[in-house]
Amino acid sequence: MKAYLNLFDFKQKVNYKTEILSGLTVALALIPEAVAFALIAGLSPLTGLYAAFTIGLVTSIFGGRPGMISGATGAVAVVIVALAKSHGIEYVLATVVLAGLIQVIAGLLRLGKFIRLVPHPVMFGFVNGLAIIIFMSQLVQFKTTDASGVLHWMSGTPLYLMIGLVLLTMLIIWGLPKLTKAIPSSLVAILVVSAIVIGLSVDTRTVGDIASIKGGFPPFHIPELPFSLDTLKIIFPYALIMAGVGLIESLLTLNLIDEITESRGRGNKEAVAQGAANIVTGLFSGMGGCAMIGQSLINISSGARARLSGIIASVMLLVFIMFGSSLIEKVPMAALTGVMIMVAIGTFEWVSIRMIGKMPRHDIFVGILVAAITVLLHNLALAVLIGVIISALVFAWESAKRIRAKKYVDEQGIKHYEIYGPLFFGSISTFNEKFDVLNDPNEVIIDFKDSRVVDMSGIEALNKLTERYKNVGKTLHLRHLSEDCKLLLKNASSLIEVNVMEDPHYRVAVDKI
Repeated sequence: MKAYLNLFDFKQKVNYKTEILSGLTVALALIPEAVAFALIAGLSPLTGLYAAFTIGLVTSIFGGRPGMISGATGAVAVVIVALAKSHGIEYVLATVVLAGLIQVIAGLLRLGKFIRLVPHPVMFGFVNGLAIIIFMSQLVQFKTTDASGVLHWMSGTPLYLMIGLVLLTMLIIWGLPKLTKAIPSSLVAILVVSAIVIGLSVDTRTVGDIASIKGGFPPFHIPELPFSLDTLKIIFPYALIMAGVGLIESLLTLNLIDEITESRGRGNKEAVAQGAANIVTGLFSGMGGCAMIGQSLINISSGARARLSGIIASVMLLVFIMFGSSLIEKVPMAALTGVMIMVAIGTFEWVSIRMIGKMPRHDIFVGILVAAITVLLHNLALAVLIGVIISALVFAWESAKRIRAKKYVDEQGIKHYEIYGPLFFGSISTFNEKFDVLNDPNEVIIDFKDSRVVDMSGIEALNKLTERYKNVGKTLHLRHLSEDCKLLLKNASSLIEVNVMEDPHYRVAVDKI
């Protein structure tokens, strides 16, 4: 309990200047993303901004990964877009609250530990897919709307101007750290490009051209809808998917930041914080969300490592909404686009390309598949789930091929089978092929000293093999089986010979009825 109440590590050295400036940079980068995701979901821009504030603040204070930024995300927007169109904002807010409850329950049940089951190729695919999505989402800034409302690519001076400002932003972000790291390069790039555009009255798209961000403090609002079983049937499927997508993206982002910072976050605590944040944002007119990999990487790359940066980002975002909208709406989109493109470049695992030809083919396939599903379907949960399933099947197949048997007949005429490798559902067929029941001598010993019976399928295979020898009148001894295996081998209890001193002590995973 003490660990959960200890929200701030006062022993941690905090660079307050870095934390504050990083938080300010993140706040500026949050605005177009939150607005865009709200519009994708068919909601008001303020619902995305309110979500960015409330989720960012709650997770920054209570989350399990200091420095990670959360807010309104595209993954969540894609989930709720159909619900928003069919039932409206009230059902969306109720769904967000229910999703938050599910996430809190998942955290309290300590389900966050299962994120460790995600293989590294899936992580590569996840990160690379998100990097591509971040990059592709910026291309819309190079398009303009004609009189009929159709988007088409810019041309002529507007295009050259946009490209020039974006390249200038990227150049500053790339070059400034080589000179000094006193101020986050992303913040300097935004300020310099904004000063050029505003000072020289350059005609280019600004934040205000997307949508107005002016508003007040997020209003407390209990969703107005019938509290009935029919309502639950409508919102529960969306809430379950939202909770799953949010937790997967948040915990994978947490793992990524762990690798970058060479520290370890707390997945279950983060799951509870994400759930609490969604409950709060659903009651304060927000669209829901989860961890944001792009903004988190901006924060971490700017040097932030403590909770303060996330708190500053959230508070400054609210300040912009309430008091600074007229100024922030003048920030050119080219500056923010340049920042996000650099984030995409930094997010992409370029080492994964160099590993092609050096990694196993199935790992390369899984990484590419996860990235493709992420990019094409924007369904992170499905991409990760498919990646994990394929990796598990490949692992099972490879493990099944590793079961071997050394066979010999001793001077007493007893045939010995020494088993090597795991015995489980995938290796049963190969295991059975090792035995010649009809031609074996009258006494046979199967030694499991260098093998392990992993699951109930392996137990049942031993049971049937024992019956086969018994049916032809031969004596079978099973050596070095664990106590669990002996108890479950009902038909072979009188035939088991066990060396207690050398018996391995492990438990077999079985389903209890």
